[in-house]
Amino acid sequence: MVRRVVPFGPPAALVALLVGWAVGGAGTGWSASIGVAVVTLNALASGLSVRRAARVSVNALFAVSAIGVFVRLAVIVALLFLLDRFAFFSPSAFALAVVPATVLLLVFEMKVFAGPVGPELVLPPRDEEKVAP
Repeated sequence: MVRRVVPFGPPAALVALLVGWAVGGAGTGWSASIGVAVVTLNALASGLSVRRAARVSVNALFAVSAIGVFVRLAVIVALLFLLDRFAFFSPSAFALAVVPATVLLLVFEMKVFAGPVGPELVLPPRDEEKVAP
């Protein structure tokens, strides 16, 4: 999944930079571009952490999936407050780039999981779960 999503990050960040620059100047453009880059890195971190947890156990996979969402959201909010200290940074441009980029990422993931990748994600039953004939 990461290999399908991350390559769209740099072009999307460039589009955000150009649109933000055209709408509100250089600071707005850079803020929007940073927002898209944060969403891309968030997707990368999510994919790598879930992949590693899946190799450990099903419980680790569940924990990383459930708790990782909140950790990554907290990182985005912390970055918003940290970057707000810089003069060029526009919190509204950052947020207006993060939210649509996240929504587009989720729509893309749902489309991929609904397509040919989804059936491959079903785990076969364990030996003790199989029903005897």
